[in-house]
Amino acid sequence: MTKDNTIYHHHACIATTLCMLVCCLLSANAQTVLSLDSCKAMALRNNKQLNISRLKRDAAANTRKAIHTKHLPRVSASGTYQYTSREISILNDADKEALSNMGTAASGQISSSASGILTQLAQQGAITPIQAEAFGQVMQQAGGVMQTSLNEIGQHIRDAFDTDTRHTFAADILISQPIYMGGAITAAERMARIAEQMEAHSIESQRQSTLYQTEHTYWTIVSLKQKQLLAQQYQELVEKLHGDVEKMVNEGVATRADRLKVAVKLNEAEMATSKVEDALVLARMMLCQLCGLDIHTDITLADEHADAIPLVEDADADVATAYSCRPELQMLQNAIDISSQNTKLTRAEYLPKVLATAGYMMSNPCLFNGFERRFSGMFHAGIMVQVPLWSWMEGRYKVNATKATTQIAQMELDDAREKVELQMSHTSFQLSEARKRLYRAKKNTESAKENLRCAEIGFREGVMSSTDLMAAQTAWLEAQSGRIDAEIDVVMANTELKKASGTLGE
Repeated sequence: MTKDNTIYHHHACIATTLCMLVCCLLSANAQTVLSLDSCKAMALRNNKQLNISRLKRDAAANTRKAIHTKHLPRVSASGTYQYTSREISILNDADKEALSNMGTAASGQISSSASGILTQLAQQGAITPIQAEAFGQVMQQAGGVMQTSLNEIGQHIRDAFDTDTRHTFAADILISQPIYMGGAITAAERMARIAEQMEAHSIESQRQSTLYQTEHTYWTIVSLKQKQLLAQQYQELVEKLHGDVEKMVNEGVATRADRLKVAVKLNEAEMATSKVEDALVLARMMLCQLCGLDIHTDITLADEHADAIPLVEDADADVATAYSCRPELQMLQNAIDISSQNTKLTRAEYLPKVLATAGYMMSNPCLFNGFERRFSGMFHAGIMVQVPLWSWMEGRYKVNATKATTQIAQMELDDAREKVELQMSHTSFQLSEARKRLYRAKKNTESAKENLRCAEIGFREGVMSSTDLMAAQTAWLEAQSGRIDAEIDVVMANTELKKASGTLGE
């Protein structure tokens, strides 16, 4: 080999090595390794029902704040305009006519009286007829002037009483301050605060359900991965046995029936492997959906390649802790408290109410200086008291109904506590039984492993048949599968006990 060829070969090896390293890095980046804690954190961030519960809690907090504002003064403003086809009239039609003809009526009376007086004076000889006629003409002229003046004055008075209310404008600024509302505002605010606490407990309940579902799916994947590896090992054992039997058939020391039995067993092993792989793919997709990842994301769990499923210390089965930590029980207690406050709210409807008011109102036309066509107003303040007198015992019936609702809620809480205590006992029993099954499964695994080793030796020595070896392999498979199931049962029994006690995720 020449020097140039050696250098070329050396460079080619380096390039090949770099390409392999890049491919390994890309493969490593393509896979996402997730631990149980990271899966829980992503599931809590992604869970839509949990986010809905958080929004409900925020809504309850805003409702409580809104009710609290009812203790504070309220300021409102209103304005109106109204057109009417007829205006309000203070004077009737006869008074209007009398005012308009006030001068004419007065002038006629004065002229009649003056004429009678002048006639009497002329008859008595006090004045001459010529003088009486002259005085009459003067009085007539004065009466005409007085008639015109009085008519104008009467018309002016009539116009002054004209209201012109066909176009009416009004405005009002009102300040109201509740003084005593029978305790309704306080009861409503307490109900809103309890409702906010209930939503917080609902969030905790949804959080624990999400953690439980995530942990259950996580360990399901781990167990399926363990069973996949177990199925592959079993398939390899059966394939090796199938090859050995094929050689024995060719050498004439085994029959075709032996080969068919092993072939059937190999098909069963292949089907079991395929079934486990399909279940593993579906379980990974479910975990991706819980964590908010694309369901086709290639994920690897931190515990799926462990030799054995890690077991934790048994959870504490304390009923008192469950009573104080279970969000479902706390929500039922909140329901009792809300019902009790609802009784006070219902009773407040039939108690006296006191409200202070103040404000400024104005109108056009205004009435403070006659009927003026301009805006003018006044300040006002007062106290309003409302006292229910008789409602045919409606309030008592409603209060009794709310008290019955409270008693029902209390009974539901007592019933739930009894069920929680039963659930705690049941899950504790399940955990104890799972521990016993795991102990027996480990013993069976050791026995099955030793039995398989002896069967393989016996088959190689020719003292045991292929049927015996297949039975030993099947027993080994069942023992290993039972051990995996027992380990998962212990882990999930611990998780269920934590969930039953309300301490999951702490």
